[in-house]
Amino acid sequence: MTFEEYAQYDAVGLAELIAKKDVSASELLDAAIARMEAVNPAVNAVVRNLEGEARQTIKNGAPNGSLAGVPFLLKDIGAMMKGVVTSYGSRVFSELPAEDDSAIVTAYRNAGLVIFGKTNTPEFGLAATTEPVLFGPSRNPWNTGRTTGGSSGGAAAAVAAGIVPAAHASDGGGSIRTPASCCGLFGLKPSRGRVSMAPQGEGWGGLGVQHVITRSVRDSAALLDIECRPQPGDPYFIAPPERPFIEEAGRDPGQLRIGFTTAALTWGTSDPQCVRAVRETAALCEQLGHHVEEVTPAANYQMMAAAVNIVVGSNISAVLDREAERRGAPIRQDEVEALTWLVYQEGKKATAVKYADAMHIIHGFARTFTRAFANCDVILMSTNCRVPYPLGFMDTNAADLTDYGERLYNFMPNTQPFNVAGLPAASMPLGWSDDGLPIGLQFAAKMGDEATLFRLGAQIEQARPWKDKRPTLGARA
Repeated sequence: MTFEEYAQYDAVGLAELIAKKDVSASELLDAAIARMEAVNPAVNAVVRNLEGEARQTIKNGAPNGSLAGVPFLLKDIGAMMKGVVTSYGSRVFSELPAEDDSAIVTAYRNAGLVIFGKTNTPEFGLAATTEPVLFGPSRNPWNTGRTTGGSSGGAAAAVAAGIVPAAHASDGGGSIRTPASCCGLFGLKPSRGRVSMAPQGEGWGGLGVQHVITRSVRDSAALLDIECRPQPGDPYFIAPPERPFIEEAGRDPGQLRIGFTTAALTWGTSDPQCVRAVRETAALCEQLGHHVEEVTPAANYQMMAAAVNIVVGSNISAVLDREAERRGAPIRQDEVEALTWLVYQEGKKATAVKYADAMHIIHGFARTFTRAFANCDVILMSTNCRVPYPLGFMDTNAADLTDYGERLYNFMPNTQPFNVAGLPAASMPLGWSDDGLPIGLQFAAKMGDEATLFRLGAQIEQARPWKDKRPTLGARA
């Protein structure tokens, strides 16, 4: 199978080819690996090659699940694969193999996906760019001098470059949606509790979720069907979907009440190119028959961000302290990046009382923020509020990090509120900058209502297709 043939299909389409015996799993893996070998030196998306394990999976006979034989990649954080290192993008964990599969990896295996590699991520997923010291920067296939976003930047680069049609990702503050926006892809963050984090913890106090970055809406839906399997002991419960999500991607959304804002919620202002993209997308939604009006989601975003910093810092500190105890030696400053060390030290200062107060603020914010949906089914805004920055602009290992927070929140002020509130939100590749870089538009829905986002997403995908918009892997400033 040539790359041109392989690239025509999304994951669902590839699975259909295998089911009809038009192609074999080995041929698909050959195509994926050939593409990886051709483009990975330019984009640095895949940082761990698991071809041997993938070949053995096919030889053993992968389960005949809904995506049997489709090549797939795991992000190198969160999803554990037995016997394989999960580095978290850090030198601290670069040689520690997992003892067992995560629940989500088990679900992927049962679906018949063929896992052949792991993708790049910033250290501990802390950054909105993917430039870890351990593996080096992932590069945006649309412009290899620009960021892929983070923390699922390797996953987004792999999908945008055509290595796979879909890749595992995770999101604790925008880490699915930000790279999807940067790389011109569809990226949905599910509701809190939709996808189990077992056997790991709840992920930054419930802020983190797992899912995928995809090219097509239906792939995201099909993979969420695979992933949404509650596990014993899960700390959150959400009602199961009324019907399979893959069916929602073909249903009429009806007339939705869509509120939109051009604001940068947490910090700063929005780039005029992003503002233009929001207004153009709002006009498209109106043309599709939806009721569209401007809204202003009111909440104390700065207080929310400060509380999130306490929760994240405390969790990072706990992870590193557990590792220090396991190995019988403290974590050294020269083992981690400057940002991680700063977060680690600040996290150690957080008392139990401060952590409890931060969670109180987070829960209060969620109750206030979700009032914006009282008269809306969906809220629309720019995913990021800047076009993809040049590599190095958000350096997590810089000697001076005093303005790092300002750079971060100027870039992605609109994603974290939906993690805090636990709401589903999806970035769709509907805007373009003056110099041809993707601008994602974020659509968010009420708790547990991924179905509406899949219906609306599929409708928009049909009205303004993005399938054939592919990067040429150009290198520009």
